[in-house]
Amino acid sequence: MPLPKAELHLHIEGTLEPELAFALAARNGITLPYADTEELRRAYLFDDLQTFLNLYYELMAVLRTEQDFTDLADAYLARAAAQGVRHAEIFFDPQAHLARGVDMGTVVNGLTHALGRSEETHGVSTQLIMCFLRDESAESALRTLEAARPHLDRIVGIGLDSAEVGHPPAKFREVYEAAAALGLRRVAHAGEEGPPAYITEALDVLGVERIDHGLRCMEDAELVERLVRERVPLTLCPLSNVRLRAVDVLEDHPLPAMMDAGLLCTVNSDDPAYFGGYVGDTFHAVHEALGLGPERLRELARNSFLASFLEHDEERRARYLAEVEAYEFRPAAAGTE
Repeated sequence: MPLPKAELHLHIEGTLEPELAFALAARNGITLPYADTEELRRAYLFDDLQTFLNLYYELMAVLRTEQDFTDLADAYLARAAAQGVRHAEIFFDPQAHLARGVDMGTVVNGLTHALGRSEETHGVSTQLIMCFLRDESAESALRTLEAARPHLDRIVGIGLDSAEVGHPPAKFREVYEAAAALGLRRVAHAGEEGPPAYITEALDVLGVERIDHGLRCMEDAELVERLVRERVPLTLCPLSNVRLRAVDVLEDHPLPAMMDAGLLCTVNSDDPAYFGGYVGDTFHAVHEALGLGPERLRELARNSFLASFLEHDEERRARYLAEVEAYEFRPAAAGTE
C-alpha cells in the first residue's frame, strides 16, 4: 500500500502516454509523424523546455472529443491511484485546445466526466484548475476566462504555465483580479526558469495562494523567510526540474535544503508521461537520490494535503491527514511510495 498523498501540480495534457496518443490518433483519423510508440517514446527524451513544449503541443492534436479527454483523465487517475494519490488538483490548458478548434465545453465536459466518477472508480477526490499560457497575450487569457464562465461550477481555480522567462506574472494582473472577483483560487508557475522576483510578483501582484515550482526562491534569503512566515506552499517537481535542466542531476536538487529552511514543500509529477515518472515514482526518486527517509516522506505527504484546496471539506482533509500519520513504512521499501 503506497503512502497516501495529494498531487497539486499535474498537467493533464502531460499525462498523454505514447500508447494512448496512438490510440486516440487512430480513433480520430490523425496520422502522427512517428512510425510507432517506440519512436514516439524516444522523442520524449528531450533536454530543454522548448523541445518539450514543441512535442507537448504537437501531440495535443489527438485530443478532439469529450471521450478523448475522458479517456486521458481516466488513464491518469488509474495510475495516480495505484501510486497512493488520494486527492488530485488537475491543471488543464484550454487555450491550446481552443486554438485547435476544440471548444471549452468539450474539454471541461470530457475531463469532468472522468473526475466526477473518480472517487467511486479510483478512490481519488479531484478539483480542476484552468491554466493560462503565459506566452500568449493577456487579452487571450481574459477571453479564455470569459469562455469558461458557463463552466465555473466545475473549475476551482486558475493557474499560469508554459514558458516563464520574459513573461512576468504582472502581465496577467487583470485576469487574476477578474478571477478573484469570481471567487476562483489562484496559483501560478514562478521561479523555475524565471528569477525569484517572479515569485514575489506572483504573490504581490496576482495574489496567488500557492507557488508552482518556486525552487529558485533559495537564491533570495528574504523571500525564503517570507514564504516560511506566510506558509506559502510550493509545488515542486524534481523529475521535471532535471529533465528541463533547471537542476543538472537529481542529487543536486535543493529539496532537502528547502525543507530544512522550513518551507512548505510538496512533491509532484508535473507532466509525468514526458518527465520520467508519476508522483509515487517521484517520491521513490527523491528517497533514493536525496536520502529522504520515511519521516521526511511523511512530511511531504502531510504538506500535500495541508496545501490542497480542501477548505470546503475540512473533514475530508482531516481524514487524509490521519491516513498519512497512520501509514507504516516497510523497512525494505521506504521509497516505494
